[in-house]
Amino acid sequence: MGGGQPDLRSGPSPELFFHPARMFNFSANHLFLLSRTEYRSCAVFLFEDHDTKRVYRLYDFTKALLIQPGVAYCIAGKVNSADKLYLVIESVRLDAKHIRCSTVPDPADGAGGLPLA
Repeated sequence: MGGGQPDLRSGPSPELFFHPARMFNFSANHLFLLSRTEYRSCAVFLFEDHDTKRVYRLYDFTKALLIQPGVAYCIAGKVNSADKLYLVIESVRLDAKHIRCSTVPDPADGAGGLPLA
C-alpha cells in the first residue's frame, strides 16, 4: 500500500504494543470465546465477559493458544495505553469458579437429560 498507510491485512505490528513505559497489567475472568481471526503477525480473539456482557479484543502474538468455545477462561496480560488500547495475552487458564458454566440456556422444565420412556 502506498502513502505510508499500514497493511491492515497483516494485523497489528508488535512494535505498537511492547513499550514498557506504556504497559499496564490486566486480568479478567468468566470470559467466553466469540471468535478468532488469524493474521500474519498475531491471532486476535474476541471474548465476552459473561457477567458484564462486555466484549474484549485480545491479541496473541505467539499464535499458539488453543481456546475452545463454550468454556469459561481467566485471562491475564498487558494493556498498551498508547492512542488505542490493546490487550495482549500473557496467560490463559480455565476459570475454575465457572467450570460448569455454559452459554447454552437450560430447558424450560429444568431437565436437560434424555426423555423417560
